[in-house]
Amino acid sequence: MDYPPRRRLSSAHNLFYCLIVKNEIQTHDLVALTEDVAATHFATHQPLQLRRGQVGTVVMPLDADHFQVEFSDRDGRAYAMLPLRSNQLMILWEQPEAMPA
Repeated sequence: MDYPPRRRLSSAHNLFYCLIVKNEIQTHDLVALTEDVAATHFATHQPLQLRRGQVGTVVMPLDADHFQVEFSDRDGRAYAMLPLRSNQLMILWEQPEAMPA
């Protein structure tokens, strides 16, 4: 039987997760937004609402805690690029890490 309150992580675990992730984001990483963010469309200059979970690519670090992230459509055309804080991003991993024996 599923019991959702048991799946919640402690505040300390969330803090440690954010500290670990903040130091691991690098150029060309595939990331997802952890919160909704307002943006402007490149071509139309219309306001956009990027939703939590939306996928983008880190194009360059701006400083230790901020990154320039590009969001593209399925054809690879960029529609938004904006600076984001590391706590607004989650790295998407393509392969599992090996665990020490």
